[in-house]
Amino acid sequence: MEEPVIETELSTIASEEEIYVTRPNLPPLESLLPSLAAIWESGRLTNNGPFHRRFENELGKHLGVGNVNLFSNATLALIVGLEALRILGEVITTPYSFVATTHALQWNGITPVFCDIDERTFNIDPDKIEALITTRTSAIMPVHVYGRPCEVDKIQAIADKYGLKVIYDAAHAFGVTMKDKNLLLEGDMSILSFHGTKLFTTFEGGAIITRDEKLKKRIDFLKNFGFADEVTVVGPGINGKMNEFQAAVGLLGLQIVQDEISKRKSVAEAYHKRLDGVRGIKTYAAPDEVSYNYAYFPILIDEEEFGASRDEVYERLKRHNVFARRYFYPLISDMPTYRNLPSAGREHLPVAGRVADHVLCLPMYGTLEPKSVHAICNCIRNDR
Repeated sequence: MEEPVIETELSTIASEEEIYVTRPNLPPLESLLPSLAAIWESGRLTNNGPFHRRFENELGKHLGVGNVNLFSNATLALIVGLEALRILGEVITTPYSFVATTHALQWNGITPVFCDIDERTFNIDPDKIEALITTRTSAIMPVHVYGRPCEVDKIQAIADKYGLKVIYDAAHAFGVTMKDKNLLLEGDMSILSFHGTKLFTTFEGGAIITRDEKLKKRIDFLKNFGFADEVTVVGPGINGKMNEFQAAVGLLGLQIVQDEISKRKSVAEAYHKRLDGVRGIKTYAAPDEVSYNYAYFPILIDEEEFGASRDEVYERLKRHNVFARRYFYPLISDMPTYRNLPSAGREHLPVAGRVADHVLCLPMYGTLEPKSVHAICNCIRNDR
């Protein structure tokens, strides 16, 4: 039986502070002040300073990986990672992601080839990759969308068969663990994002995770203008270094991220309780054998069954000061920059197109109050 609209709750949402799709998980301000004082005293603001070195080490321990390269943002990490692996020609990737994934290919002079996605996971469909491989293909660049792991074994088998590199855009996958393997050590490298919208943030920031110590050294050279020492430049480097302030924020963020994941899990459970079983709305539970990070809470809205379109629900929520996001709409392949590519046509990407037209990511952060989740769900379900 449908529960009645609770108008007072909807009015409360509209009168209170706006609710966005996420809020940054920041350490208490007072805990940062000693670090700022130390930075001011040392005069080291960047260039592999003491906070940078400490954060790189502690992040590696937290993630269970040996080689970490810190960056000022994840887009630069993607660009440098592709250069470090000497990727050329064509790279098979997903159209269902944030546009920076594909931009990094273009900045390296690489042609993106879009592969359709799996509607169960929203990730690249490994069963459709092989048909896209040509003599110009050099790599596969999948995305762990919403932090849900790709089918890494299938992807690696294809890469091994054709001698391709695999670069994972793991921007959403901080803190995600799998039963029998470290997700961030799959493929040739994984790229993390610490942007302000992410579960774990350093305001801006990112990192490359690799298993190869020699590759880590090459990346360190490339992110610092290509300098190997004072007078030797080993490649066309860029300035991608993380500064001391970002590193200091990251060190403190490691102390609170697990608590944030736990709180987000409770928010996700509240959403499931209110939305599971609603005709025309499809929710997604955490994958089996995966310790999930609850970075996002996507739903798919079927207009015919639900009685309202995704965009109608999106606008209705905005009228109540709730700012959900249509992640990821439009598809990257639909954007003017990329839509003329041979692989970009909707006829080649039917699943990705369908998901992009129906997806809505609801507000998700640890301090989102149960009463707000309850009212958001009432707004979705009843206020038509």
